[in-house]
Amino acid sequence: MKKLLFENFRFGLLCFVLLAGLIFTYSNHFNNPFHFDDDHTIVNNIWIRDIQNIPKFFVDATTTSSLPESQSYRPGLTTLNTIDYWIAAQDPFRIGVNPIYGNNIGLIPFYFHLSIFICFIFQSILLFFLFKKIFQISCNHRWNNYFALFTTAFYSYHTALAETNNYIISRSDGFSTFMVIFAFVLYLYFPLKRKYGIYLIPFILGIMVKETALMFIPILFFYILLFDKQTDFTRIFKKENVNKLFLSIKAIAIPLCLGIIFIFLSELLRSQTFIPGTTSRWDYLITQPFVLVQYFKTFILPTELSADTDWKALNTIFDMRFLMGILFLIGIIWLAILLSKNNLFRPISFGILWFLFALIPTSSIIPLSEVLNDHRIYFPYIGLSLSFSFAFIYLVILKKESFFTHSFFVKISVIILVLGIFIAHAYGTHQRNKVWSTHESLWYDVSIKSPNNGRGLMNYGLSQMQKGDLAKAKIYFEKALLLIPNYPLLHINLALLHTMLQDKVTAESYYKKAISIGMYKDQCYYYYGHFLFQEKRYDEATQMLKYSLLENPANTFSRYTLMELFYKTTNWGSLQTLALETLTYLPNDSICLKYIEVAKNKKTKLEIAIETATEYPTAENYITLSIAYYEAEKYLECIEACREAIKLKPNYALAYNNICSAYNELKMYDNAIEACNKAISIQPNYELAKNNLNLAKSRKGK
Repeated sequence: MKKLLFENFRFGLLCFVLLAGLIFTYSNHFNNPFHFDDDHTIVNNIWIRDIQNIPKFFVDATTTSSLPESQSYRPGLTTLNTIDYWIAAQDPFRIGVNPIYGNNIGLIPFYFHLSIFICFIFQSILLFFLFKKIFQISCNHRWNNYFALFTTAFYSYHTALAETNNYIISRSDGFSTFMVIFAFVLYLYFPLKRKYGIYLIPFILGIMVKETALMFIPILFFYILLFDKQTDFTRIFKKENVNKLFLSIKAIAIPLCLGIIFIFLSELLRSQTFIPGTTSRWDYLITQPFVLVQYFKTFILPTELSADTDWKALNTIFDMRFLMGILFLIGIIWLAILLSKNNLFRPISFGILWFLFALIPTSSIIPLSEVLNDHRIYFPYIGLSLSFSFAFIYLVILKKESFFTHSFFVKISVIILVLGIFIAHAYGTHQRNKVWSTHESLWYDVSIKSPNNGRGLMNYGLSQMQKGDLAKAKIYFEKALLLIPNYPLLHINLALLHTMLQDKVTAESYYKKAISIGMYKDQCYYYYGHFLFQEKRYDEATQMLKYSLLENPANTFSRYTLMELFYKTTNWGSLQTLALETLTYLPNDSICLKYIEVAKNKKTKLEIAIETATEYPTAENYITLSIAYYEAEKYLECIEACREAIKLKPNYALAYNNICSAYNELKMYDNAIEACNKAISIQPNYELAKNNLNLAKSRKGK
């Protein structure tokens, strides 16, 4: 009894240490920002801001994204994002950071990362039980708990998983995988409950989040064949195996029917604007065998991880990479078939089949936007972890068990080797978390590892433009233009850059080019409309913004800008109509409610700001007044309002920055430089003041 208690204590302690190590490994990722596709699925997706919208997600695919081209049917995914947004908005303490999202209070990455990581921990626990069951069937060994724990940790610590766990919208891979494992555990551990279909509940939840969960069906089929029916695949078509095949198919009949229904439903409800990818179906297909080679290589040595690779589709089967891929695919399938002969080796065979089937949704005849993505390997790597771990366990421990048991040196060597593997992966994961910690670090990493990825170069250039390094941004945008000349978002960014460089003629040409390409049309019209608004070409701006809303009625940027335009031109009727309409998308939105009130009172922003500052003379109200004066092109009055703010709040960096902006417009550059220097001395990291200072210096030089 004492020996059993000690063994349980030792195993429990080991579990605790591994869990603590995993938490520490990911401890630096919880505040990593939204990246890439997070923008259109979370940051700019108005539907996730109201938890009452959840029923709508299941009947309207346009709620999944603010980009019409990306509106696939994934209601469960949008629901998860909505719940996290709601939790973040309810918390009065606002854990984490929300530095740039303004009154969009639910956009705090910490809450999203936390829920994703909690699911990851529970998935790891369920994986342990799945692996333990497989090991018990294949080799009922006294160390199976440790074998299952080692396999689970080998998967959970793997560096490549950081690409999924850091990329918030890739929770679709994480949660759908979690549900597949949950369904498996329910199926395996509660056989008497199978007739009630309880194991199907997580399966259904999984496919609602991402279609890859459908691979539960063939993976379960091969599990039944290998472990329940003890089938030797080298004799699969022999007479004695026909009944096994029939019974295995019968066992998956219900999930198969549910899967077919979901596929039909997904096609029916998918937005008509959705574009899965522009690559030729044939070119995409012939590229995937070599992509599998890359995924396999990354599992062994994850040193080339990239958030956005520069892999291109092959265009001929006579490419050496296609041949290598086909040979690899044939070889790994042959190995899975061969190892199915022996009950002891069936975990390896099953792991290989898991790896291959889990990749079918992304590595087959369905062409996606990218031929390869590192976050896609989250689900398939469970299979490879099982295969590699069991091969290691067999070769190092089971094959020479007596030698391992009696040799202290061998035990220590194996422990050091295992610890070395875990520590290496933990370190790699911790480093990848750092890469994902800012937009600049992420896209710099992409620009180094994927130098032929125009989108990656563009995004790194965008990070430099946001910093105010316009020269560096221009270099990277122009490099990207050579690689992706027909990418509308690149032309929009070039237009924004040239606007900042005061070359508005060139900027307008880029806006027109972006529109002419015919993709991301709502964004192209919005940015061009915003540009025209800033140039006070109000009629043209109104037309562009209305075009944007025709393409995508849920584009809140276009709505806010058009409301601001109507407000500035005192078009009170149109302002009230648009604000009321926008409330159907954004219930109780404070900006819309403010515009409705303004439209009723028919007072301009400047009139309201003057009244407010007169009645409530605070530093903040004087700053609001200064902005109103600036927008009305009353720059001297703007400066005077800022000085009133400084009287009330002497070290007010924003006031000095606004004075600088006004002096820039008055072409009094020495005064502008003095004001911006003062702002920066108060707030050294004030990027806007630095940009205004550089503008004053460059104009003075000219």
